[in-house]
Amino acid sequence: MDISTPTLVTFCIYLVLMMALGLVAYRVTNNLSDYILGGRRLGPGVTALSAGASDMSGWLLLGLPGAIYAAGLADMWIAVGLTAGAFLNWMFVARRLRRHTEVANDSITLPDFLEHRFADRSRILRVVSAVVILLFFIFYTSSGLVAGATLFESSFGLPYHTALLVGGAVIIGYTFLGGFLAVSWTDFFQGILMFCALLLVPLIGMQMLGGWDETADTIRGIDPSMLDIWNNVTVLGMISLLAWGLGYFGQPHILARFMAIRSADEVPRAMFVGMTWMIFALIGAVLTGLVAIAWFADSPLDDQEAAFILLNQVIFNPWVAGVLLAAILAAVMSTIDSQLLVSSSALTQDFYNTLLRKDASSTELVWVGRGAVIGVALVALALAWDSDSLVLELVAYAWAGFGAAFGPVIILSLFWRRMTRNGALAGMVVGAATVVIWDLIPAGGIFELYEIVPGFVLAWIAIMVVSLMDDEPSMAIKKQFETAHD
Repeated sequence: MDISTPTLVTFCIYLVLMMALGLVAYRVTNNLSDYILGGRRLGPGVTALSAGASDMSGWLLLGLPGAIYAAGLADMWIAVGLTAGAFLNWMFVARRLRRHTEVANDSITLPDFLEHRFADRSRILRVVSAVVILLFFIFYTSSGLVAGATLFESSFGLPYHTALLVGGAVIIGYTFLGGFLAVSWTDFFQGILMFCALLLVPLIGMQMLGGWDETADTIRGIDPSMLDIWNNVTVLGMISLLAWGLGYFGQPHILARFMAIRSADEVPRAMFVGMTWMIFALIGAVLTGLVAIAWFADSPLDDQEAAFILLNQVIFNPWVAGVLLAAILAAVMSTIDSQLLVSSSALTQDFYNTLLRKDASSTELVWVGRGAVIGVALVALALAWDSDSLVLELVAYAWAGFGAAFGPVIILSLFWRRMTRNGALAGMVVGAATVVIWDLIPAGGIFELYEIVPGFVLAWIAIMVVSLMDDEPSMAIKKQFETAHD
C-alpha cells in the first residue's frame, strides 16, 4: 500500500471527527454569547489546551524544529521567551480579564471590553480595535490556509488549489456550525494530538539512534556549536528572541479563552494544565530538531521545516505516520479557526450589532456571525489562492502587531485606574504604527531589533503620557474598576 493511502484515510477520519464536534456544538449554541464566547462556560482543561493549540499553530511542529535543525540550540531562546510570556499572561492577565469583562457590561469581545471599560460613547475605541483585529487576522488566516494546503500537497500529492479548498471547507464548516464551542472543543483535541506527536517523534527517534548520548555525539561530529545555546547570539538577537513573549498580552484569540472560562477561580487550574502542556510541547519541538540533525546527517534536508514530517515518515508505519501528520494539520487548523471566529465577532458584535442593527435578535446575530465566518474565510481563501502570495510576508510581524497594539492597552486597563479612553486609543495607534514602520526600515544597527520591542515600549509610554494629560476618569469608571478588583 502506498504511504499516501493510509495517511489519507487517517486524515479523512480526523476531519470527519472535527465536523462531528461542530455539529454537537451547533445543538448547544443558542445566542451570540454562545457563538462568540461559548456562554462563558469553558472548563479549565478545555480553556488551557484550546488556548495553547490556537496559539502555537504549525510553528510548533514545523517552524521551531526547523529552526533548531538549521541553527542548533541557539534558536531555543524564542521558546524561553514564549514560555515566560505565556506564564506572565496566565498569572497577571487571565483572572483579571475574566472579572473585568464580566463587570464591564458582560463584554464578549475585546473591542466590546475596551468600549465599556472606558465608557466610550464615541465608539472610536471599538471601531479602531475591531479594524486592527479584522485587518491582521484576514491576512494571518490566509497564510495559515496556505500552510495547510502545502501540507496536503506535499503529503498526498494533491493539487495545491484542491488541497486549499478541502482544508478550508472543513475549517469553515465546523466554525460556521458550532462557533466558539466548536473551536474550543476541536482545539482541545488538537492540542492533545499535537502534544502526543511532539513527544513520540523525538523520543522514539532518539531511541532508534541509540539514546541521547549517541544522538549528541553525532551532532557534535557534524558541528559542536549546534549544542551551544550561546552560539552566535548577540545582545539584540537575544532580546529579539525573548521579546516574542511580549506578544501574548495582545493576542485576541488567546485573550478570548480567558474571557470564556467558567469562573475566575478556575484560572489557576487552567494555568497549570496550559503551562505543563506548553513546556513539554516546546521541549519536544526542540528535541525533534536535534534528532533530525543526527538522523539526516548523511543526507541533509533541503527544506528545514520538513524535519518533523520526514522524521515521522521514516520512523513510523504509514498508519501511525498518518495520525501524527494530522497533528500538523491540527496545529494549522487550531489557529485558523480561532482567527476566523475573532474576525467574525468583530464584524458581528462590533460593527453589525453596535453600529447597524442595535435591536437585532439573538438568532439573527448568530446567523450574521456564521455569515461573517464565511465572508472572512472567502477573502482569506482568495488571498491564499496564489501559493506565493505576498500576504505571507505579513505573518512575520502579525504577532508583533497584535502584541504592540493591544498588549500594553490590556495590561494597563486591568491594573491602572488612572488610564483614560484617549490613552488607550493612543497606545493602540502608536503600537500598531511602530511595528509597521519599523518593519519597513532596512535592517541594520538598532533596527535589527524585533519590532515588537519598540512597538510595545512606545505604546506603553503613549498610554501613560496621554492618560496623565487627560482629565481623570469619572467616578463611574473608577467604581467599575474597583468592583472588578473586589
